[in-house]
Amino acid sequence: MTLTTSTPPAPAASGTGSARQLPSALRKLLHAREAGVFAALVLLFVLGTVLSPTFAQSDNLLSVGQQIAQIGIMAVGVTFVILNGEIDLSVGSTYALSAISTGMLISDGWSWPAAMLVGLVVGVVAGLVNGLAVVVLGVPSFIVTLGTLSVFRGVALLISDGAPISLSSSRPGVAEFNLLGQGRLFGVVPMQFVFFAAVAAVGVVLLARSRFGFNTYAVGGNQEAARLVGVNVKRVKLAAFVLSGFTAGLAGVLGLSFLSYVQGVTGQGLELTVISAVIIGGAALFGGSGTMWGTVIGVAFIGLLQNILNIKGISSFWQTVVTGLVIVAAVAADTWQRRRKSRA
Repeated sequence: MTLTTSTPPAPAASGTGSARQLPSALRKLLHAREAGVFAALVLLFVLGTVLSPTFAQSDNLLSVGQQIAQIGIMAVGVTFVILNGEIDLSVGSTYALSAISTGMLISDGWSWPAAMLVGLVVGVVAGLVNGLAVVVLGVPSFIVTLGTLSVFRGVALLISDGAPISLSSSRPGVAEFNLLGQGRLFGVVPMQFVFFAAVAAVGVVLLARSRFGFNTYAVGGNQEAARLVGVNVKRVKLAAFVLSGFTAGLAGVLGLSFLSYVQGVTGQGLELTVISAVIIGGAALFGGSGTMWGTVIGVAFIGLLQNILNIKGISSFWQTVVTGLVIVAAVAADTWQRRRKSRA
Protein backbone atom coordinates (compact mmCIF):
# COMPACT_ATOMS: atom_id res chain seq x y z
CA MET A 1 0.00 0.00 0.00
CA THR A 2 2.08 2.87 -1.27
CA LEU A 3 1.33 6.06 0.60
CA THR A 4 1.01 9.09 -1.65
CA THR A 5 0.34 12.69 -0.87
CA SER A 6 -2.74 14.23 -2.32
CA THR A 7 -2.22 16.70 -5.11
CA PRO A 8 -4.31 19.87 -4.83
CA PRO A 9 -6.21 20.91 -7.93
CA ALA A 10 -4.28 23.23 -10.19
CA PRO A 11 -5.60 26.76 -10.30
CA ALA A 12 -7.38 27.75 -13.47
CA ALA A 13 -5.23 29.87 -15.71
CA SER A 14 -4.85 30.56 -19.36
CA GLY A 15 -1.75 30.42 -21.50
CA THR A 16 1.16 28.04 -21.60
CA GLY A 17 2.22 28.94 -18.07
CA SER A 18 -0.79 27.26 -16.53
CA ALA A 19 -0.01 24.81 -13.72
CA ARG A 20 -2.35 22.35 -15.41
CA GLN A 21 0.06 22.13 -18.32
CA LEU A 22 3.03 21.03 -16.21
CA PRO A 23 4.21 17.54 -17.17
CA SER A 24 2.73 14.92 -14.88
CA ALA A 25 6.22 13.67 -13.91
CA LEU A 26 7.15 17.17 -12.74
CA ARG A 27 3.92 17.52 -10.74
CA LYS A 28 4.64 14.18 -9.06
CA LEU A 29 8.17 15.30 -8.22
CA LEU A 30 6.94 18.58 -6.74
CA HIS A 31 4.44 16.80 -4.50
CA ALA A 32 6.53 13.75 -3.66
CA ARG A 33 7.45 12.97 -0.05
CA GLU A 34 11.14 13.45 -0.76
CA ALA A 35 10.68 16.83 -2.48
CA GLY A 36 11.55 18.68 0.73
CA VAL A 37 14.72 16.66 1.18
CA PHE A 38 15.65 17.28 -2.45
CA ALA A 39 15.14 21.02 -1.93
CA ALA A 40 17.45 20.86 1.11
CA LEU A 41 20.01 18.99 -1.00
CA VAL A 42 19.91 21.72 -3.66
CA LEU A 43 20.33 24.41 -1.00
CA LEU A 44 23.25 22.49 0.50
CA PHE A 45 24.87 22.29 -2.93
CA VAL A 46 24.45 26.04 -3.40
CA LEU A 47 25.92 26.65 0.06
CA GLY A 48 28.92 24.47 -0.74
CA THR A 49 29.49 26.34 -4.00
CA VAL A 50 29.43 29.67 -2.16
CA LEU A 51 31.72 28.53 0.64
CA SER A 52 34.38 26.93 -1.56
CA PRO A 53 35.36 27.48 -5.21
CA THR A 54 36.55 23.87 -5.44
CA PHE A 55 33.32 22.32 -4.16
CA ALA A 56 31.47 22.16 -7.49
CA GLN A 57 34.49 20.95 -9.47
CA SER A 58 34.04 17.59 -11.12
CA ASP A 59 36.97 16.00 -9.28
CA ASN A 60 35.47 16.88 -5.90
CA LEU A 61 31.97 15.71 -6.83
CA LEU A 62 33.31 12.42 -8.18
CA SER A 63 35.22 12.02 -4.94
CA VAL A 64 31.98 12.54 -3.02
CA GLY A 65 30.34 9.90 -5.21
CA GLN A 66 33.08 7.44 -4.33
CA GLN A 67 32.85 8.26 -0.62
CA ILE A 68 29.08 7.72 -0.40
CA ALA A 69 29.01 4.53 -2.49
CA GLN A 70 29.46 2.02 0.32
CA ILE A 71 26.99 3.79 2.61
CA GLY A 72 24.56 4.09 -0.29
CA ILE A 73 24.72 0.40 -1.16
CA MET A 74 24.01 -0.55 2.46
CA ALA A 75 21.22 2.03 2.69
CA VAL A 76 19.36 0.38 -0.20
CA GLY A 77 19.03 -2.85 1.78
CA VAL A 78 18.26 -1.11 5.07
CA THR A 79 15.44 0.83 3.35
CA PHE A 80 13.48 -2.41 2.86
CA VAL A 81 13.94 -3.30 6.53
CA ILE A 82 12.78 0.11 7.78
CA LEU A 83 9.80 0.18 5.42
CA ASN A 84 8.74 -3.10 7.05
CA GLY A 85 8.71 -1.32 10.39
CA GLU A 86 11.91 -3.05 11.54
CA ILE A 87 15.52 -1.96 12.11
CA ASP A 88 18.94 -3.47 11.34
CA LEU A 89 21.73 -2.27 13.63
CA SER A 90 24.13 -5.02 12.57
CA VAL A 91 25.03 -3.82 9.05
CA GLY A 92 28.34 -2.29 10.15
CA SER A 93 29.42 -5.57 11.72
CA THR A 94 28.19 -7.56 8.71
CA TYR A 95 30.27 -5.21 6.53
CA ALA A 96 33.38 -6.06 8.55
CA LEU A 97 32.69 -9.81 8.69
CA SER A 98 32.23 -10.06 4.91
CA ALA A 99 35.35 -8.01 4.26
CA ILE A 100 37.41 -10.07 6.73
CA SER A 101 36.18 -13.35 5.22
CA THR A 102 37.02 -12.23 1.69
CA GLY A 103 40.43 -10.86 2.68
CA MET A 104 41.44 -14.02 4.53
CA LEU A 105 40.50 -16.26 1.61
CA ILE A 106 42.38 -14.14 -0.91
CA SER A 107 45.41 -14.19 1.42
CA ASP A 108 45.11 -17.98 1.55
CA GLY A 109 45.39 -18.20 -2.22
CA TRP A 110 41.73 -18.32 -3.30
CA SER A 111 40.80 -16.65 -6.54
CA TRP A 112 39.21 -13.27 -5.91
CA PRO A 113 35.85 -14.15 -7.57
CA ALA A 114 35.46 -17.19 -5.30
CA ALA A 115 36.53 -15.23 -2.23
CA MET A 116 34.15 -12.41 -3.13
CA LEU A 117 31.30 -14.89 -3.54
CA VAL A 118 31.98 -16.25 -0.06
CA GLY A 119 31.97 -12.70 1.31
CA LEU A 120 28.56 -12.07 -0.24
CA VAL A 121 27.23 -15.39 1.11
CA VAL A 122 28.45 -14.38 4.59
CA GLY A 123 26.38 -11.21 4.28
CA VAL A 124 23.31 -13.16 3.17
CA VAL A 125 23.69 -15.63 6.05
CA ALA A 126 24.04 -12.76 8.52
CA GLY A 127 20.83 -11.23 7.20
CA LEU A 128 19.12 -14.62 7.31
CA VAL A 129 20.09 -15.08 10.97
CA ASN A 130 18.61 -11.68 11.81
CA GLY A 131 15.45 -12.37 9.85
CA LEU A 132 14.84 -15.81 11.34
CA ALA A 133 15.30 -14.49 14.87
CA VAL A 134 12.72 -11.79 14.18
CA VAL A 135 10.05 -13.73 12.25
CA VAL A 136 10.43 -17.18 13.83
CA LEU A 137 11.42 -16.43 17.42
CA GLY A 138 9.44 -13.20 17.54
CA VAL A 139 12.26 -11.18 19.11
CA PRO A 140 12.06 -7.44 18.33
CA SER A 141 14.47 -6.50 15.55
CA PHE A 142 16.07 -3.79 17.70
CA ILE A 143 17.11 -6.40 20.27
CA VAL A 144 18.11 -9.01 17.68
CA THR A 145 20.32 -6.74 15.62
CA LEU A 146 21.76 -5.02 18.69
CA GLY A 147 22.90 -8.47 19.75
CA THR A 148 24.19 -9.57 16.34
CA LEU A 149 26.02 -6.25 16.04
CA SER A 150 28.30 -7.62 18.78
CA VAL A 151 28.15 -11.25 17.64
CA PHE A 152 29.19 -10.58 14.03
CA ARG A 153 31.87 -8.16 15.17
CA GLY A 154 33.16 -10.73 17.63
CA VAL A 155 33.27 -13.43 14.95
CA ALA A 156 35.22 -11.11 12.66
CA LEU A 157 37.77 -10.51 15.42
CA LEU A 158 37.94 -14.22 16.29
CA ILE A 159 38.56 -15.54 12.78
CA SER A 160 41.19 -12.87 12.13
CA ASP A 161 42.67 -13.21 15.63
CA GLY A 162 42.29 -9.45 15.90
CA ALA A 163 45.03 -8.92 13.33
CA PRO A 164 44.62 -6.63 10.31
CA ILE A 165 44.55 -8.15 6.84
CA SER A 166 46.46 -6.39 4.09
CA LEU A 167 46.35 -7.49 0.46
CA SER A 168 49.58 -7.12 -1.47
CA SER A 169 49.19 -6.16 -5.13
CA SER A 170 51.98 -8.62 -5.90
CA ARG A 171 49.65 -11.52 -5.11
CA PRO A 172 47.95 -13.10 -8.12
CA GLY A 173 44.56 -11.57 -8.81
CA VAL A 174 44.76 -8.82 -6.18
CA ALA A 175 45.36 -6.09 -8.76
CA GLU A 176 42.23 -7.19 -10.64
CA PHE A 177 40.23 -7.37 -7.41
CA ASN A 178 41.32 -3.86 -6.46
CA LEU A 179 39.87 -2.51 -9.69
CA LEU A 180 36.39 -3.11 -8.25
CA GLY A 181 37.03 -0.46 -5.62
CA GLN A 182 39.81 1.64 -7.09
CA GLY A 183 39.06 1.53 -10.81
CA ARG A 184 37.18 4.13 -12.84
CA LEU A 185 34.69 3.47 -15.60
CA PHE A 186 35.99 5.05 -18.82
CA GLY A 187 38.79 6.43 -16.67
CA VAL A 188 36.39 8.93 -15.07
CA VAL A 189 33.56 7.51 -12.94
CA PRO A 190 34.64 5.63 -9.77
CA MET A 191 33.66 1.97 -9.98
CA GLN A 192 32.28 2.06 -6.45
CA PHE A 193 29.81 4.72 -7.54
CA VAL A 194 28.87 2.57 -10.54
CA PHE A 195 28.07 -0.29 -8.17
CA PHE A 196 26.00 2.05 -6.00
CA ALA A 197 24.07 3.33 -9.02
CA ALA A 198 23.36 -0.22 -10.18
CA VAL A 199 22.21 -1.40 -6.74
CA ALA A 200 20.06 1.73 -6.29
CA ALA A 201 18.46 1.20 -9.71
CA VAL A 202 17.56 -2.38 -8.80
CA GLY A 203 16.23 -1.13 -5.47
CA VAL A 204 14.03 1.49 -7.16
CA VAL A 205 12.51 -1.09 -9.52
CA LEU A 206 12.09 -3.71 -6.80
CA LEU A 207 10.38 -1.32 -4.42
CA ALA A 208 8.21 0.60 -6.87
CA ARG A 209 7.42 -1.97 -9.56
CA SER A 210 7.34 -5.42 -7.96
CA ARG A 211 4.87 -7.32 -5.81
CA PHE A 212 7.56 -7.61 -3.16
CA GLY A 213 7.73 -3.80 -3.01
CA PHE A 214 3.94 -3.57 -2.76
CA ASN A 215 3.93 -6.14 0.03
CA THR A 216 6.72 -4.28 1.83
CA TYR A 217 4.59 -1.13 2.01
CA ALA A 218 1.57 -3.21 3.04
CA VAL A 219 3.41 -4.91 5.91
CA GLY A 220 4.94 -1.66 7.12
CA GLY A 221 1.66 0.22 6.88
CA ASN A 222 -0.51 -2.31 8.71
CA GLN A 223 0.91 -5.74 9.38
CA GLU A 224 -2.37 -7.32 10.48
CA ALA A 225 -4.30 -5.95 7.52
CA ALA A 226 -1.58 -7.23 5.18
CA ARG A 227 -1.85 -10.70 6.73
CA LEU A 228 -5.62 -10.70 6.36
CA VAL A 229 -5.44 -9.97 2.61
CA GLY A 230 -3.03 -12.86 2.07
CA VAL A 231 0.43 -11.27 2.33
CA ASN A 232 3.01 -13.63 3.82
CA VAL A 233 4.32 -11.16 6.41
CA LYS A 234 7.10 -13.41 7.68
CA ARG A 235 8.44 -14.05 4.18
CA VAL A 236 8.45 -10.33 3.33
CA LYS A 237 10.32 -9.41 6.50
CA LEU A 238 12.78 -12.28 6.09
CA ALA A 239 13.54 -11.22 2.51
CA ALA A 240 14.14 -7.63 3.69
CA PHE A 241 16.72 -8.73 6.25
CA VAL A 242 18.44 -10.97 3.69
CA LEU A 243 18.64 -8.03 1.28
CA SER A 244 20.10 -5.88 4.04
CA GLY A 245 22.73 -8.52 4.77
CA PHE A 246 23.58 -8.91 1.09
CA THR A 247 24.08 -5.18 0.51
CA ALA A 248 26.18 -4.90 3.68
CA GLY A 249 28.31 -7.81 2.45
CA LEU A 250 28.73 -6.24 -0.98
CA ALA A 251 29.75 -2.93 0.57
CA GLY A 252 32.28 -4.74 2.76
CA VAL A 253 33.85 -6.51 -0.22
CA LEU A 254 34.07 -3.23 -2.14
CA GLY A 255 35.56 -1.52 0.91
CA LEU A 256 38.28 -4.18 1.05
CA SER A 257 38.86 -3.76 -2.68
CA PHE A 258 39.25 0.00 -2.26
CA LEU A 259 41.63 -0.03 0.71
CA SER A 260 43.28 -3.46 0.28
CA TYR A 261 43.11 -3.51 4.07
CA VAL A 262 40.61 -4.56 6.72
CA GLN A 263 40.56 -5.33 10.43
CA GLY A 264 37.98 -6.54 12.89
CA VAL A 265 36.97 -3.04 14.01
CA THR A 266 36.39 -1.82 10.44
CA GLY A 267 32.96 -0.34 9.86
CA GLN A 268 32.17 0.56 13.47
CA GLY A 269 29.43 3.17 13.52
CA LEU A 270 28.49 2.67 9.87
CA GLU A 271 25.05 1.43 10.86
CA LEU A 272 24.17 4.83 12.32
CA THR A 273 25.23 6.68 9.18
CA VAL A 274 23.30 4.26 6.97
CA ILE A 275 20.11 4.45 9.02
CA SER A 276 20.50 8.23 9.14
CA ALA A 277 20.58 8.42 5.35
CA VAL A 278 17.36 6.40 5.08
CA ILE A 279 15.56 8.49 7.70
CA ILE A 280 16.80 11.80 6.27
CA GLY A 281 15.55 10.59 2.89
CA GLY A 282 12.00 10.52 4.24
CA ALA A 283 11.43 6.92 5.34
CA ALA A 284 9.21 6.69 8.40
CA LEU A 285 10.85 4.98 11.38
CA PHE A 286 7.67 3.00 12.03
CA GLY A 287 7.45 1.69 8.47
CA GLY A 288 5.04 1.89 5.58
CA SER A 289 6.25 5.17 4.12
CA GLY A 290 9.30 6.21 2.12
CA THR A 291 10.91 5.70 -1.27
CA MET A 292 14.20 4.45 -2.66
CA TRP A 293 14.71 7.79 -4.39
CA GLY A 294 14.41 9.41 -0.99
CA THR A 295 17.14 7.13 0.33
CA VAL A 296 19.43 8.06 -2.56
CA ILE A 297 18.80 11.75 -1.84
CA GLY A 298 19.48 11.17 1.86
CA VAL A 299 22.78 9.47 1.07
CA ALA A 300 23.77 12.34 -1.22
CA PHE A 301 22.80 14.86 1.46
CA ILE A 302 25.04 13.23 4.06
CA GLY A 303 27.88 12.97 1.55
CA LEU A 304 27.71 16.63 0.53
CA LEU A 305 27.36 17.77 4.15
CA GLN A 306 30.44 15.84 5.23
CA ASN A 307 32.36 17.07 2.19
CA ILE A 308 31.56 20.72 2.97
CA LEU A 309 32.60 20.27 6.59
CA ASN A 310 35.85 18.62 5.47
CA ILE A 311 36.61 21.39 2.98
CA LYS A 312 36.09 24.01 5.69
CA GLY A 313 38.36 22.08 8.06
CA ILE A 314 35.64 21.39 10.63
CA SER A 315 36.66 18.90 13.30
CA SER A 316 35.34 15.35 12.91
CA PHE A 317 33.83 15.72 16.38
CA TRP A 318 31.71 18.64 15.22
CA GLN A 319 30.81 16.69 12.08
CA THR A 320 29.30 14.01 14.33
CA VAL A 321 27.34 16.67 16.23
CA VAL A 322 26.02 18.24 13.01
CA THR A 323 25.01 14.89 11.54
CA GLY A 324 23.17 14.02 14.75
CA LEU A 325 21.29 17.32 14.70
CA VAL A 326 20.24 16.70 11.09
CA ILE A 327 18.89 13.27 12.07
CA VAL A 328 16.89 14.72 14.96
CA ALA A 329 15.49 17.40 12.65
CA ALA A 330 14.50 14.78 10.04
CA VAL A 331 12.72 12.60 12.59
CA ALA A 332 11.02 15.64 14.14
CA ALA A 333 9.79 16.74 10.71
CA ASP A 334 8.41 13.25 10.04
CA THR A 335 6.64 13.20 13.42
CA TRP A 336 5.14 16.64 12.82
CA GLN A 337 3.92 15.62 9.37
CA ARG A 338 2.27 12.47 10.76
CA ARG A 339 0.49 14.44 13.50
CA ARG A 340 -0.73 17.00 10.98
CA LYS A 341 -2.15 14.25 8.78
CA SER A 342 -3.85 12.56 11.74
CA ARG A 343 -5.64 15.82 12.59
CA ALA A 344 -6.77 16.36 9.00
